[in-house]
Amino acid sequence: MKKHNFNAGPSVLPRIAIENGAKAVLDFEGSGLSILEISHRTKDFERVNDEANSLLRELLNIPDNYKIIFLGGGASTQFYEVPYNLLEKKAGYINTGVWAKKAIKEAKLFGEVEVIASSEDKNFSYIPKGFTIPKDLDYLHITTNNTIFGTEYHTDIDSPVPLVADMSSDILSRKVDVSKYALIYGGAQKNMGPAGVTFVIIREDILGKVSRPLPSMVDYRNHIANNSMFNTPPVFPIFMMKETLKWLKSIGGVEAIHKINEEKAQMLYEEIDRNELFVGTAAKEDRSIMNICFVLKPEYEELAGDFLEFTKSKGMVGVKGHRLVGGFRASCYNALPRESVEALIDCMREYEKIHAK
Repeated sequence: MKKHNFNAGPSVLPRIAIENGAKAVLDFEGSGLSILEISHRTKDFERVNDEANSLLRELLNIPDNYKIIFLGGGASTQFYEVPYNLLEKKAGYINTGVWAKKAIKEAKLFGEVEVIASSEDKNFSYIPKGFTIPKDLDYLHITTNNTIFGTEYHTDIDSPVPLVADMSSDILSRKVDVSKYALIYGGAQKNMGPAGVTFVIIREDILGKVSRPLPSMVDYRNHIANNSMFNTPPVFPIFMMKETLKWLKSIGGVEAIHKINEEKAQMLYEEIDRNELFVGTAAKEDRSIMNICFVLKPEYEELAGDFLEFTKSKGMVGVKGHRLVGGFRASCYNALPRESVEALIDCMREYEKIHAK
């Protein structure tokens, strides 16, 4: 049975990237060694690292005054590395869900944190708007896509202070004006590759302004100066990221994939809105095109477990909602084919015919 991978992360990858990764695990570019065995100090891996860097810069149109580094530790490590490097007196945060709250918690260890706006009053079902950004902040932090509750910023906001963004789950899914951000970070395991590598895109002029001493591994400047090789980098995840970025470029880049992503999301949201059994959980204007969250209507709530088993019987993987909120979540990242969304829609329609009152 064909599987349709809606996992929220680690998530679906392009088939060509997986195949090339499998070949490299057996023999990396005819070297007689596996990609898992090679030294990161070799010219061969330096080329891999440089190509991944170059592809990301090209796909996002990253200006020359920004540096890209690849690190371990996941986006959760960046929750404290960002304030460690940038927070001197006060930072602002927009609270749009679980990951934003975790970032806020870590930042409070380093200085004053002001929550400028929050959607917690409505269970994070919308993106806050119309707030004023104080000009005395060291930076403003946003989480551009809410994987758990299914909301997303659809435009780049204007900020009078340096703007920092966790883009773990929507990076490369839409065009971004990188020049509006001082720093962008995220885990790769949604749209860029497998788990194990984190990207950080930094405008260099924001660094070196805090008075606290920085541990060597936390100081972004050390990683920039050493081209992401200040310590041993996550070699295989970087290789897989490079292959995923090559695939994205080959199909037309970010502009092309954004159109595909919008089409996939529109199809699924239209079915959620039409289907008698289901209802979406996010405000329509803020619905994520990456993580589509929905629940059964109150009169059908008792069918939740049965519906999940039904989806599994049809080859659906990862449709269960996050453990903190329940319901259902279809993560429609870049590499998820349209046919998988169509298969889920067919599944929902078939289930409706069986159970609608």
